[in-house]
Amino acid sequence: MNTALLSALREIETDKNIPFDTITGVLEESLLAAYEGREGAEEGAEVVLDRETGDLRVMKDGEDITPHDFTRIAAQVMRQTFYQRLNEIHNEQLLEEYGNRMGDVVTGIVQQAHRRMTLVDLGRAEALLPASEQVPNERYENDQRIKVYLLEIREPGRGPSMTVSRRHEGLLRGLFDLEVPEIYDGYVEIKAVAREAGLRSKVAVYSKESGIDPVGACVGPRGSRVRAVVSELRNEKIDIIQWDPDPARFIAKALSPARVREVYLDEDERQAEVIVPDDQLSLAIGREGQNARLAVKLTDWKIDIKPASQATEYDEEDEDWEPDEDSAMHRCRAVLSNGRRCANMALTGSLFCGIPSHQAQAAEFEGMVGESQEVSDE
Repeated sequence: MNTALLSALREIETDKNIPFDTITGVLEESLLAAYEGREGAEEGAEVVLDRETGDLRVMKDGEDITPHDFTRIAAQVMRQTFYQRLNEIHNEQLLEEYGNRMGDVVTGIVQQAHRRMTLVDLGRAEALLPASEQVPNERYENDQRIKVYLLEIREPGRGPSMTVSRRHEGLLRGLFDLEVPEIYDGYVEIKAVAREAGLRSKVAVYSKESGIDPVGACVGPRGSRVRAVVSELRNEKIDIIQWDPDPARFIAKALSPARVREVYLDEDERQAEVIVPDDQLSLAIGREGQNARLAVKLTDWKIDIKPASQATEYDEEDEDWEPDEDSAMHRCRAVLSNGRRCANMALTGSLFCGIPSHQAQAAEFEGMVGESQEVSDE
């Protein structure tokens, strides 16, 4: 009776989560290959493991033909082929399980905390949290439970290697998905995310359902849902705004908490000029430009913020206004895609401002003027 072998196989079953029948099958195949490779091996033989006693025998047509040195052969196979094959099966299972979960948010336990590389136990596998995916102001401790974003899985020579992240914007999306049932059920959609990990984030949400307030759903009763997300991200500030299909309104909301007065769009250049009250300028830009940077990333528009005192004042009813030829200062003649006149001042010696698409209009305008003069001369 070889109970030690059975105990070792059961331990492998628990550690690697491989079915016992698979383990015994691999052992029998490995031992048979070793037997067939020795001199004097008989064809048609098979290796059988007794699941009750743990004894190993080489059988042929019901007859026991086990060599006297088969125990030594089994020990060599266990050290070489058998464990290697089990590791391959374990790695294949990990690739199958986690390969389909890339982009998910999972909970892990910190095994070894280090600034350069932190090891996280995900249950069936270990993952690396490199310095490049850590949040600068976060510190991790051994046995600490954290949520991470499954970023990448690779299959190097020694098995799959997984990389997780704490600074990817997908972590923020996943946390809201876990905390907000309306997002999980599809009633609320996260349209865009802009994140500076550990500092501040902006999330744009939208709902097609008329009876659902997407911002309120994400905030939760008394702010409970967004507080849970903020707590997991170690007090990272989060602005939740309602996404709008109109770019001008979306840009204005993206610059919150600042109040926006006007938004002028140049859709050809995907550029927006935003006018804010003078006392809102610093709030719109944010500390070290953070609020403006996040708004640019969230909306995917170039944003130029100007105080009202420096913006060109004009009345919308005065669209037929023509520049005074005796004056060196006049407004650009370009008409934006929303039908409004450009608010920029024209360049010296030109009727248009310096925006490239408006300069292109200047060339067309000059050509039209030239043709008109030729016709009048005729």
